[in-house]
Amino acid sequence: MIIRRLPLFSHYNNGLLVVEVVTTIFLLLNNSILSYTFHDHAAAAYVKATQAIGGPTFNDPNLKAQTIFSGLHIPTSMAFLGPDDFLVVEKKTGNVIRIVNGKMQETPLLHVNVAAQVERGLLGIAVQKNTNIHAPTYVFLYYTEAGNGGTAAGNRIYRYELTNNNQQLVNPKLLLDLPGNPAPGGEENHNGGKLVIGPDHNVYAIIGDVGDHRGQAQNVIGGPAFDGTGGILRITQDGRIAPNPPLGATTPLNIYYAYGIRNGFGIDFDPLTGTLWDTENGPSFGDEINLVKPGFNSGWVKIQGFAKDQRAGKADPNKDLVSLGGKGIYSDPKFVWTPPVAPTALKFLNSDRMGKQYQNTMFVGDVLTGNLYNFKLNAQRNGLILSGAPESGITNSQGQSAQGGIVLGKGFGLITDIQVSPDGYLYILGYGGTVYKVIPAL
Repeated sequence: MIIRRLPLFSHYNNGLLVVEVVTTIFLLLNNSILSYTFHDHAAAAYVKATQAIGGPTFNDPNLKAQTIFSGLHIPTSMAFLGPDDFLVVEKKTGNVIRIVNGKMQETPLLHVNVAAQVERGLLGIAVQKNTNIHAPTYVFLYYTEAGNGGTAAGNRIYRYELTNNNQQLVNPKLLLDLPGNPAPGGEENHNGGKLVIGPDHNVYAIIGDVGDHRGQAQNVIGGPAFDGTGGILRITQDGRIAPNPPLGATTPLNIYYAYGIRNGFGIDFDPLTGTLWDTENGPSFGDEINLVKPGFNSGWVKIQGFAKDQRAGKADPNKDLVSLGGKGIYSDPKFVWTPPVAPTALKFLNSDRMGKQYQNTMFVGDVLTGNLYNFKLNAQRNGLILSGAPESGITNSQGQSAQGGIVLGKGFGLITDIQVSPDGYLYILGYGGTVYKVIPAL
């Protein structure tokens, strides 16, 4: 028996640096050589950008970051109720917190029991105010609900009603019950969790492969059926199937808007076209920004990044992906980071509070550098203007030089969410517990 241990290599699981050891054992049996290869995930440690000591800075001298609140415990998402009035959810505590005029309300609006290992927890929030004054404001939450012994009962999307002068969330209604436990040998990661209310008033949620699930949703031809992992899901605000499901009428295909997604932390709609965009995390390569049309297939596990640049074999999008009879359509990303930055939140700014040059442009955060990126769209709003970039759209040096200034701000630390207030200001939420507001530098 010969044991051959290959060199270590590493990859990022959305901020989790995983060191992997590849071990191959060669056996001589009846004059034949048999080989067995094992992939061992050895040590793992979180590698996250930290906030700059002096606070974030901008490449545009006309902008600055104002600290609105500090002291949150691993916040993951936020949503506005009004100007200077927003809700924040905390990953591990399971608390929904309200902050008004820079002050935290003493009592959380809600506490939910979460399984919070690795990337599990209270992950997403969205708010829908009803135009009928007699109808309640709805608050939607995505979280990994705890089961017995702290295990994951599942990734759930609930709808709550905001009552008692916006002080309490009541009447939970379960809208989606999704897988929350990994495949055998997988980790408690890739749960996604971001929520957004679309221009069609439906609820959209992004979910990853949930600890290495491998089925048709991950482009394994002939593999297990779609199971609610690896996609962008769409339902009505009361949990029904939205009209015209793009991939099929059978359950659960009828909740999929897109599939083939490894994991993502950012989804938002272009305010001018109503088209959905997302950010997606690759392993050690291929972090993406995608234009997500109905039935979009992002390519994972066969393709990550650009199809022509695959690092582990070649995949032909026309024959190597699950296509659902042509209903699922692969398209390349509009932008790819090389090396990876683990992109997170994605948000369009639909105001001119930062100046006309930023109105209706896209903002993206990340895990590894603490940068705030700004992308401008082309005239057709179906691609990004990448001045000075390689034709492929791939960056170098983590996007800091190749894109003609797409890095707008630095020093934010790990950015978990980006939102726009009702009065048009851009807010940045940090994993370290700080909420920033981007304002003119006077």
